[in-house]
Amino acid sequence: MKKTLRSTAALILIVAMGLVAACSGNAKDSAGGAAGDPITIALSPWPGWYMWYLVEEKGFFEKHGVDVKLEFFPVYSDSLQAIAAGKVDANSQTLSDSLAPLSKGIGLKAVLVNDNSFGGDAIVSKPDINSIKDLKGKTVATELGTVDHFLLLTALAENGMDEKDIKYVNMTVNDAGPAFISGNTDASVLWEPFQTTAVKEGKGKVLYSSKETPGLIPDLLVFRESVVEKRPEDVQKIVDAWFDALDWYEANKDEAIKLLAEKAESTPEDFKLGLDSIKLFGVDDNIKAFEKRDEYTSLSYTGMKTADFLYNLDMVDKLDSVDELFDPQFVNNKAGK
Repeated sequence: MKKTLRSTAALILIVAMGLVAACSGNAKDSAGGAAGDPITIALSPWPGWYMWYLVEEKGFFEKHGVDVKLEFFPVYSDSLQAIAAGKVDANSQTLSDSLAPLSKGIGLKAVLVNDNSFGGDAIVSKPDINSIKDLKGKTVATELGTVDHFLLLTALAENGMDEKDIKYVNMTVNDAGPAFISGNTDASVLWEPFQTTAVKEGKGKVLYSSKETPGLIPDLLVFRESVVEKRPEDVQKIVDAWFDALDWYEANKDEAIKLLAEKAESTPEDFKLGLDSIKLFGVDDNIKAFEKRDEYTSLSYTGMKTADFLYNLDMVDKLDSVDELFDPQFVNNKAGK
């Protein structure tokens, strides 16, 4: 159940391609089709996003009268390119990867929080490192501009440190895990399943994880703005179907995990480990996430902190606000607000 690269750096090219396609008229805006055409939702390997298969397999799209086609992208960055170019109506993607298109004027709307990382992203260190402050002068690897880089800088800042206090190595998660296992780094920032592998094979330990930063790494359902404008009833039905599926999951976990593990080509035991590293978001969780507060559990606050982080790395244009990205109307409707 490999979680592929979640990197805003990859979006520089993707956003450019999307803008060129849109300007040339070659982008396929699927919202331009008839109202009865299927709505296409892209998803990639990540525990929370596999839940869309539960929505489909258990008939919740059908129950709500909406025709949905799920499109699986083994390579996450391909799904980002697909929505930027208008080849799919919606994508399952991180908040951080939604900011580059926003800064370039590509109309996207986040209508639902699928989950938050809750231990699925972590700093894995050698056993003799007992605190973040012990990382001073140590070699720490993760990829520049990713959510895990952001997690690392957040952990350092909480301890009065910054990147200059460590020997930072820019390395993809595919390389950072093996580098830790082989002893070439003192710590690496990894996501599942690389994290668990590093702990087991590298005799390491989790020093700090996303459990300690609730809200820092949200995973979203993001629609093209044109779809939300032209087909709001269908978007509402999809949001309603998601919440119905979560209720079914809570009542039938063993059956659900078995079904999802098959989709992920994993074992139920390994898939459950992935699910244990996230927090699935129900209606109340979504309502809270869309509210504006000065804390990471608020999408608005986390979005601006992430935008500033990426701007300082020259990965997005300056954003004075990220609130344009968020559209809570469908979650509010579900909650009766």
